[in-house]
Order: sequence, then structure tokens, then C-alpha cells
Amino acid sequence: MTIKFQYTIALVVLFAGIQSTYSQKKDENIGSEVINVVKPYTPTISDAFKVKETPTFEDEETTKKEAIQYNIFSFPVASTFTPSKGKAAGVEKGKQEKTYNNYASLGIGNYGTAIGELFITENLNRNEYVGGMFRHNSSQGGIKDVSLDDYFYDSRLDLTYGNQQQSYSWNVDLGYRNQVYNWYGVPQDLFQAPLLADLDVKQAYNTLYVGGKINTKESVFSQAEVLYKRFWDGSDSAENRFFVKPTFEFDFLGEKVKTDFIVDYVGGSFDKGFASPEKINYGFANFGFQPSFVLVKEDFAFKIGAGIFYSVNNETSDNKLYFYPQVTASYKVVGDLMIAYAGAEGTLKQNSYADFVGQNQFLSPTLAVAPTDQQYDLYLGLKGKLASNVAYNVRGSVMNEKSKALFTANPYSDTNVDASYKYGNSFGVTYDNVRTISIFGELKMDISNSFAFGINGTYNNYTTDNEFRAWNLPELKLGANLDFKITNKWFAGANVFYVGERDDQLQLTTALVPTNTVVTLKSYFDANLNVGYNYTDRLSFYLKGNNLANSAYQKWLNYPVQQIQVVVGASYKFDF
Repeated sequence: MTIKFQYTIALVVLFAGIQSTYSQKKDENIGSEVINVVKPYTPTISDAFKVKETPTFEDEETTKKEAIQYNIFSFPVASTFTPSKGKAAGVEKGKQEKTYNNYASLGIGNYGTAIGELFITENLNRNEYVGGMFRHNSSQGGIKDVSLDDYFYDSRLDLTYGNQQQSYSWNVDLGYRNQVYNWYGVPQDLFQAPLLADLDVKQAYNTLYVGGKINTKESVFSQAEVLYKRFWDGSDSAENRFFVKPTFEFDFLGEKVKTDFIVDYVGGSFDKGFASPEKINYGFANFGFQPSFVLVKEDFAFKIGAGIFYSVNNETSDNKLYFYPQVTASYKVVGDLMIAYAGAEGTLKQNSYADFVGQNQFLSPTLAVAPTDQQYDLYLGLKGKLASNVAYNVRGSVMNEKSKALFTANPYSDTNVDASYKYGNSFGVTYDNVRTISIFGELKMDISNSFAFGINGTYNNYTTDNEFRAWNLPELKLGANLDFKITNKWFAGANVFYVGERDDQLQLTTALVPTNTVVTLKSYFDANLNVGYNYTDRLSFYLKGNNLANSAYQKWLNYPVQQIQVVVGASYKFDF
């Protein structure tokens, strides 16, 4: 039986060798084909077994291993198999906070305070939208030891229309603002309350503006801004402001070249001067050209440019040409952890009656308006991150300005009191050459989505050419803010700031005896706190406390502010 079995094996091996030789000669390069699996293999437990490392044979001797070459006759297999679509494993998603396009807010407090705000936006279609905002802030007054009316109103309405296309976008803005203030800062030790009982110290400001902006993509013409503003008050003063700034950008040798063209006009008039009945007219048209070249190489960024301005004085024809450096550079010393930066920049700053009122609402309508020549601002700084959520910025600078506008108290003369702002209770503008050495530091921390903190400080040292002091400019300013999400329902915030001493001058002429005294306004600290509760995702309530130090400090000479103020209110978010 063993002999027969051996003959059988020999015949099988011989047949396989002949077949193999024939196959190789007939098809030496079989190529590659794709085998479509009819049914995926699905193993079961019964299919698996362990291969023995040393198998046993029934024969007494083993046969010698032969070298065998394998060839595969591959051919396509028709298949109707269609793989089923994969299904991602289910992931439990957190609840997404719903956002709303519109909101309304209303608050009331002591001193007859009323604060309201309404914001509405609506998409007209895929590319167009409209929006509007109404804001109001008012108080009925009641400041301690003030004999005159000290109420104020500030209301404004802003409307916008926007259009966003694939290659460009543009928007048009329209707005109106009305402000009412009182010249209540009469020196209390100079005038008795009965003498001022019938004095009307109200002043009203009105602003009407229209403007727009356009941005383009993949075009040399990059963007443009345009603005027209009409500003007038209750004392027959009026001002027009027109501003347009087109920007062009293109690549040159792989780097960006940017050019700004500026046309900035301001012109207006005051019914009379402070010491004369003659009308005051002013008008300046500034034409600017600002080319710049930006070079970026790995950790280094450099911008070199210049500002060329030509200023036309429409009243005196005293036209001037100005040149300014506009150079900035930055270098990543240690990645984003430490970035050194420096710059030398200058510009011609257009001043206006509207801008002055934005800084000091108690001005007399008798100003001299002229531009400021900011010759240069040289600065050197270091910014970066102390950690992934802690950023810092330190900067030192030297700025030189010619004809810088300084606010100073207007004089009082008992022989020239023909207006309610001539009782030593208003401010004028004087110009001087001012050199400012400044040191600034800032630290910001975003610990989490629930906690953010920031602190900053600025120290300034001023040098003037003609004026005895840099009037009403503080040397030291400090500030800090905090936003804290207590729970999903409760949130809070704080804002505190400190302003150092400022100098002003008190000019009085009584019984033909003039006196001029420098008055140092005390530094002040102001703390503000707010706490809120989200009743629902739409409705929230809040409580705000301002001037919690309860200090009647004077921001301007003889103008004490309201002491502790408490406002309670609610806000509501909604969609149409």
C-alpha cells in the first residue's frame, strides 16, 4: 500500500511540473487584474484554530521539500455586490446656544437716569441686509452743591444698508444724533445762587451724517471710505466735514504695495468770538498721499512709507506742504512669545468742532479750529504671550506735535457777561507745541470662557513751548476690567480706572482787577460694577453701579460729577 501511495505522489508531482513549465512559457507576464469580492469573509469562532508548530505524519520518513513556483490564472468575476454606506458612530453633542439678530435693553436709576438701546438687523436676501440702532442716555441731574441745571440728554439713531457679492461688498450709513448739556460749572464761591436763578445755561448739539464703504477682492482698487457730516449747535454755530479715502493695493516682486489718497475738508463758523462780536469763520482742505511698501520674511516684517499732505487754508490762503515718516517694523524674537516692534510715524490731524465736543461737552461756541501737525511718533515696544492665555504689551514713545489743541477754562470778566457761557463756566481751545514722552504697559488674561481680566497703565511727561502747563492732560492713567461668568445663569463684570492730577487756570477780572491762578485738579478713582442674571436665553436682568467710591470728583474745572449711581434694567433678544 505504501508503494502504491508513493507512485501516486510521483505522478502528481510530475504532472504539476509539466503544467508549470507550460504555463510559464505561454504567459510569462500575466499582468495585474482586480478581483471583485462576491461576499466578504465573515469569520466565526468555529473557523479559528491554532496551527501546530510540529505536525505529525503517518509515513515513517518525510519527503524532501521541492522548490515550487506558483502562478495564478486571474480572470474577472461578475459581481452585483454593492457596499453599504458607512455610518458614523453617534457622538453626544452639547446644546448649542441659540443666537438672535435683534435685542432691546432698558434701564432706570437714580438721578432720573434712563438708558435705552434697540438694535435690529434683517437679511433681505442672500446678499443684502439692513440694520438700525437707537440709543438713549439721559439724566435729570441733581449733583450736590450745583445751583444751575445739570441734566443731560444724548440720543442717536443709526441706519445701515449692506450688499455682499462674491468679488466686492459695500454699505451705506445714515445717522442723526442730538445732545443737550448745561454749562453748570460756575465757580460757587464767586456767584450766589439767587443771582443765577434765571440763567439759561443749556447747549444743544446736533449731528447728521451719511457715509459708506466699499471693499473689493482681486482688484488693484482695494477699498474706499466716504463721509459727510453736518454739525450744528443751539448758538448758531455750524460745521461741515467731508472725508474720502480710496486705497489701492498691488503686488510688486512678490511684496505688497499700498497707496492711500486722502481728501479731508472741514469748514464752519461761530456766530461771534468770546471777546468780540465778530463772526469766526474757518476752513481747511487737506490733501494726502500715503504710499507704503510691506516686506515680510519669516519672522521679520517691515513697512516703509511716507505721508505727503498739502493743507489749504480757505480763510487766509496760508497753504502748507507737510512730509511725514511712516515706517514700522516687527521681529519675532521667540515666536509668538516675544515680538519686538518699533516705528516712526507722523500725520496731519484734522481737528473739528464736532471732535472737540466729543471730548469736552462744555465748550463755548467761540473756538479757533485748526489742524495739528503731528511731526513724528517714535516708539519701541515688546509684546507677546507669557502663556497661551496671557498676553502682554510694553511700549515707550516720544511724540512731537505742533499746534496741539489744549482745553483751558475761559476767563470771567464782570464787564463782559453777555452770554450764559461767560461766567467762568465754559472752556476754550488753545494751541501749543507739545512734546510727549510716554510709557505704556498692558496685560490681558483669558483664563477660560468664563473669566477674563485686563490691566493697563500709561505715564506721560509733557513739555510745552508757550503755555505754562499742558492744560488738562494727566500724567498718569490706570485701568482694569474684569468679566466673570459665575454660573450658566449669573454673570458679572467690573471696570475701574484712575486718572492723575491735571492743571487748569482760573482767570477772573472783578472790579477791574485781573487774577490768573493755576488750579490743580485732584486725581480721582472710579469703580463700576455690573451683575446680571439670564432668566431665559432671551430675557436677562442686570444691576449696574457706577462711581462706587461715591466721589464728587471734577473731571473738568468746577464740574463735579454725579456720585454713586445705580441702574437696574433688563434686555431681551428676539428674531422676527
